[in-house]
Amino acid sequence: MLKNKTIGSMLIVAGTTIGAGMLALPIASAGLGFTTALSLILLTWVLMTYTALLMLELHQYADRDATLNTLAKSWLGKRGQWVANFSVMFLFYALCAAYIAGGGAQLQEKLNNGLSLSLAPQVGSVILAVVIGTVVTLGTSKVDKLNRVLFTIKVCVLASLFYMLTPYVHGQHLLEMPIEQGLILSAIPVVFTSFGFHGSIPSIVKYVGLDIKTLRKVMVAGAALPLVIYIFWQLLSQGMMSQSDLLQSQGLPGFVSSVASIAHSPHVATAVNIFADLALATSFLGVSLGLFDFFADAFKKGDGSKDRIKTALITFIPPLGFALFYPQGFIMALGYAAIALVILAVFLPVAMVYKQRSSKHDAGYQVKGGNIGLALAALFGVLIISAQGLQMAGLIPAIG
Repeated sequence: MLKNKTIGSMLIVAGTTIGAGMLALPIASAGLGFTTALSLILLTWVLMTYTALLMLELHQYADRDATLNTLAKSWLGKRGQWVANFSVMFLFYALCAAYIAGGGAQLQEKLNNGLSLSLAPQVGSVILAVVIGTVVTLGTSKVDKLNRVLFTIKVCVLASLFYMLTPYVHGQHLLEMPIEQGLILSAIPVVFTSFGFHGSIPSIVKYVGLDIKTLRKVMVAGAALPLVIYIFWQLLSQGMMSQSDLLQSQGLPGFVSSVASIAHSPHVATAVNIFADLALATSFLGVSLGLFDFFADAFKKGDGSKDRIKTALITFIPPLGFALFYPQGFIMALGYAAIALVILAVFLPVAMVYKQRSSKHDAGYQVKGGNIGLALAALFGVLIISAQGLQMAGLIPAIG
């Protein structure tokens, strides 16, 4: 049973990670060259895996159902708890609203075309929110089962994409150097958010139990799977076009049409669109599950059916409302997603572990690296926020 949960939890981590961010990677890394982009991806993976393990170091001293709300209050006091709560709510509500708005529009289009209907976009958003909300409310085991099905299909679609596109990869494109140094800084926030799964860690701890050895496998393997897929994706995207051609692609639609024309196949665009739908669904599941358990902990709601329904309403009604009536507000907020994720996935784990190590004498599991590791992680977090700020100020090139 535990092995079954372990595999399912790895796929929840991977499914939450491999979202729409993967599709943005070729655009973000355009102009970097394959070697530079690969180095940035590897470095980010190391950072995010390290901070995920820091979260496990903290969880061993807390209850099984503890979330960032409880952990921050225990180690950083009321102020730390406020910072943690704001970061989680800001980031996850923004993501959920974006998923509901974007996914709802896609669902509405498919229903209209497939069933010859004339539904409004809001109908698709409501249907998507209700379906995902129902699955999350039923429990992590149901999320696990649905996620396995969606993730399996997603991997099959990716495999077919790799099969169709590999013959068009040219080695000389992979040897190109960065066109402009500022592009490296511009790419950092996008690459960083492509490895964001930390919000689902408390849900996985609650699901698997406080078995640190098993949880370590979940975090390392769950984060390694997206890493492998990202590397192959970069090989394809950067091997098919020169850096200058990639830079000239007008965002994701331009990139997809360029790839489809190079491969002389309309099936490429279809496969990318199917993958985008599945990526949105698995990411939405992981993010909303983390937010659901966060609210259950924050409002001290139990696992009874009435309490879970109340928690579901708190989790899904606000982002659904914003997606329906003020979608641009949360779409704009996504521009600050990298900053909120740095606080959530880097600064808070580093600060809490530093405090814990300073006060605990009977240390249990401890991530290697000591204070030097904590300092390096914090410095990388500062770099990500600085890169995002410089891009917003127009001092370095904007992505896309």
